[in-house]
Amino acid sequence: MDQARSTISKIFNGEPHSYTRFNLTQNMEGDNSHVEMKLSSDMDEEVGGNGVGDHLNHNSNRKPYVAQKLGRTPKNLIFMAAATLLIFIIGYLIGYLVHRKKDLAPTCAPSVARFEEPIARETGAAPLMDWDDVKKLFSEKLAATNFESVFSEFSRSDHQAGSPGDEVLANKLMDKFKRYGMNPWTDQHYVKVQNAPASGFNKFVFKNGTEERPKGFLSYSATGTVKGAVVYGYYGRDNDFSLLRDKNVNLTGKVMVVRAGRISYAEKVDNAAKMGASAVLIYPDSVDYPGIRDTTELYGHVHLGSGDPYTPGFPSFNHTQFPPAQSSGLPKILAQTITAKMADNILSRLEGQNVPEAWKSFTNNRLGSDNDVITLEVNNVLTEKRIHNVFGVIKGYVDPDRYVVIGAQRDAWGPGFAASTVGTSILVELARSISDMVEYGGFKPRRSIVFASWSAGEYGSVGATEWLEGYVSSLSMKAFSFINLDGVVTGNKGFKVSASPLMYRLIESALKEVDFLNKETLFAKYAQSNWETNMLVPLKLDDAAFPFNTFSGIPSVSFGLTSGKPDYQYSGTMLDDRAKLNIATGNQVPQLAAVAARFAAHIALRLVHDHLLRMDVMKYAKILSSHVGQINIKVITVKSHPQLLPKDLTMQWLISASKSYGRAARGLVAEISNSDLDDIEVCRTINDRIMVVERNFLSPYESPRLNPFRHILLGSGPHTIKALTDHLDGLHSNDAEADANLFRNQFALATWTIQGCANSLAGDIWSLDNEI
Repeated sequence: MDQARSTISKIFNGEPHSYTRFNLTQNMEGDNSHVEMKLSSDMDEEVGGNGVGDHLNHNSNRKPYVAQKLGRTPKNLIFMAAATLLIFIIGYLIGYLVHRKKDLAPTCAPSVARFEEPIARETGAAPLMDWDDVKKLFSEKLAATNFESVFSEFSRSDHQAGSPGDEVLANKLMDKFKRYGMNPWTDQHYVKVQNAPASGFNKFVFKNGTEERPKGFLSYSATGTVKGAVVYGYYGRDNDFSLLRDKNVNLTGKVMVVRAGRISYAEKVDNAAKMGASAVLIYPDSVDYPGIRDTTELYGHVHLGSGDPYTPGFPSFNHTQFPPAQSSGLPKILAQTITAKMADNILSRLEGQNVPEAWKSFTNNRLGSDNDVITLEVNNVLTEKRIHNVFGVIKGYVDPDRYVVIGAQRDAWGPGFAASTVGTSILVELARSISDMVEYGGFKPRRSIVFASWSAGEYGSVGATEWLEGYVSSLSMKAFSFINLDGVVTGNKGFKVSASPLMYRLIESALKEVDFLNKETLFAKYAQSNWETNMLVPLKLDDAAFPFNTFSGIPSVSFGLTSGKPDYQYSGTMLDDRAKLNIATGNQVPQLAAVAARFAAHIALRLVHDHLLRMDVMKYAKILSSHVGQINIKVITVKSHPQLLPKDLTMQWLISASKSYGRAARGLVAEISNSDLDDIEVCRTINDRIMVVERNFLSPYESPRLNPFRHILLGSGPHTIKALTDHLDGLHSNDAEADANLFRNQFALATWTIQGCANSLAGDIWSLDNEI
C-alpha cells in the first residue's frame, strides 16, 4: 500500500511516468475550477516548438492532441470519478507487484540462519540424550573383542609412506568409512622425503679400521663426507653439551656419538650443530634398550619441524607454483644411526678425558681425543612421494561446521604395530561405534566429528601438517580440537598425557570416568591424587598434536598407556610387531586398545554433546601469572647490573597484559553463568570466543615459514616465553649471544601477543580492557 500511495502522490504532483503521463491540474477559482487530463507518450513531441503550456491553454485555436476542457456536467463528473478510480487501481496494482517482488527476492545469509534456527532446535539444539546415556550407549557399541579382526585387517609389514602397501590401507579405510554411512574423501600431496640409497650405502670407517655399512638412516640428513675426531656426548641434550663446554672440550668439526632417547633425533642434531660439530652418530644404548639385539637398526628423521621441509609454511599440492624453498629446521650437518655393536666398537677405543660420573657405562669411560678420527659418508636420496590422507565425517545437528578431529598415522618404517596399526584400528572402531550410536541409538551430536588417517607420519607428521597448511584459514576457525591416536598403547604400567591447558579439565573428567581393565578408573590407577604432576608431559616436536596446537592454534591432546621405564623399545625399528607389543602389554593389546578408545571417545563425545565447549580459559590465566612471576624475578636480578639491562625496562606492561587476560577469562565465566544456554546463537557466540583463545596465543609477529610453531607458551623459537627466560639467563651469565635490545624487542612482542589474546577473549570492541 505504501508503494500505491507513493505512486498516486507522484501522479497528483504531476511527475511524469516513463510511459504514460497524467497531468491533473486544479484551478481553485470558485465555480470556474476545472481538471485537465493529458495522456501522452514521452516520445510524442509537438512539432513547431509547442510545449506542455500549449496543451493547457484552452483558448488556443489549435485542436489539442488528446485534451479537452471538462465542464461540471454529470457526465463529466462520472468520467472524472472513473478516471480517479482507474488511477487508484493502477497504483494499487503497481504497489502490490513491487511488494510481492521484494518478498520473493533472495534473502541474505543471516536471514537464512534465523529461519533455520527452529529446524536446528527440533533436531538437537538441546541434547536429546543425557550424558550418562551417551556413555552407556558408547560402551554398548565398543568391545575389546572387535579389535582382533581390525588388527588383522590393518597389519602389514610393508606400508612405508607412499608405497603400494600404504595405498592398500588407505583404500581399506575409504571402504570402512563408506560402510559406516559416511561420504569419505582424500587429500593428496606430493612430498619430498629422503630415504637410504637404493644402490649404494651409507658408511663410516673408525681409526682406519673396517668399513661399516649401517642399514638404518635418518631422513633429511645433510649428505656428503666428513672426517673428524669423535667426541662422546651422552644424550646430546643442551645440558650435556654445556658439561662438555665446562670441561673445555672443543667441539668444532667433531663427530658426536650420542645415545638415542630422552629427546628427538632432530633436537640432538640441532644441538650438535649449534656447538660447531660436523656430524652426529646415534645409537641405542643397552641401558635404554635392554631388550633389543646389538645389531638392531634405527630409523627416523632429523628435520627440526614437521611437514614437508621443502614446502615450509605452505602445502605440498602438485599445482602450487612456489619457488624452491627449504625449512629452517633442515640440518646442515651429517646425521646417521648406527647399531649398538658398532657404537661399542667406537666407544671402547676412545681416548681423552674421563666422562662425567653420570655418563659412565659398561663400554665407555672416555670422551675422545684428536686421535680418534672417523670418516663418515651419508648418501641418502631425496625423492618425491605421492601420499593420501583419508577422511570421514559424522555431521553435527546444530553446528555441523564446527568439528573435532580424531587422527592416526597409517604408515611405518616396518610392521609398525604400536606406531600405526593400533592407532588406525582404534580410529576405525571409533568411527564404527559412533556411527552406530547416531544411526541406531538416537544420539545426535551438536557438532561434527572428523576421522583422519595420515600418511608420512614417520617423516615428521608430514601428512597431518600438509593438511593443516593447505586449509589453515578454515581449520583455525572451525576445528576446535584434535585428538591424536599415534602410539596410544605401548604398555600397561603408566599413562601419559600431553595437551593444551584449555583441555586439562576435560582430560581430568575423562580420567575419572573411564575405567581401566579392573574397573578401577584411570585416575585412581595412575594419577596418585595429582594427575598433572604424575601423568602430564610436555607436547613434543615429533608428536602429531604439536603442529595442530602450535602452528594452527587448535587445542590438542596426545595420550598413551606406557611401559614405564624403560618405555617401549621397538619404536623406529623393524621389530615393532604384534609379538613385541604382546610382551610389553602382557598379552592385553585388544583390552588396552579398548581403554584408549574409551578415553578418546569420552573427550570427543563430550565436546560434541555439551552446549558449551568444555574448555577451561582460566587455566591459561594461572599459567601466565606463573610465567610472569618467574620473569619478574629474573628481570630484577639482571637489572641489578645496569650494564646488562637498562633500568628503564619495566615489568608493568607484561604484568598488566597478564592481568587483562585473567579479567577477560573471569568475565567470560561470569557471562556464561548468566546466559541462556538453550539459545543456539548465544552458545555459538560463546564457543567461538573460546575457540580463538589458542589461536590468539600464536605470535602474529613471526613468519610461519621461518618460525612455524608460533605459540608463545607451547611453541618453539625466539618469540616464546621460554626464550625470554633463557635470554635473561644468558644476559645474567654474560653469554656472548645475549643482546639487551633483542630481549626488549622479544619482551614487547610477547606482551602485545598476550594483550591481543585478552582483547579477543573480552568480546566486543567496547568491552576491551585498555588499562595497558
